[in-house]
Amino acid sequence: KGDMESMKGDMESMKGDMESMKGDMKSMKGEMESMKGEMESVKSDMESMKGEMESMKGDMESMKGDMESMKSETQSIKKDLQEVKQKVTKMDLTMDHELRVNIQRVAEGHLDLSRILHDAMKPSNEVEMLSIKVRMLESDVRDLKEKLA
Repeated sequence: KGDMESMKGDMESMKGDMESMKGDMKSMKGEMESMKGEMESVKSDMESMKGEMESMKGDMESMKGDMESMKSETQSIKKDLQEVKQKVTKMDLTMDHELRVNIQRVAEGHLDLSRILHDAMKPSNEVEMLSIKVRMLESDVRDLKEKLA
């Protein structure tokens, strides 16, 4: 009977422990439901992020294509710039070696022509001076004739 009482007490203790475990299990069940809701939210967020990542992947591919296009255009511009540099260098050399020499020749020819014209006009200047002197002498002769007359 003592053993029975002891067993009954143990059973009561176990019953209390079971009630406590039952409460803990209900609490855990509630927490699990809460976690389930949170997991659904996380799952939804992950799906949203997956969609955004796919969108970003598409954008990155588009940017990659744009970068390749820009790289190609840059290479084309570099090539054109090199051609322009070569043409400018060629024009500079042409100016230095041909145009400047020809301009100098024209200038020398102009100076020669100017000198020749000046020399050709010199006698004309002398003739003009003589003509002025003859008029003065004619005027003096007329004055003398009037005085003598």
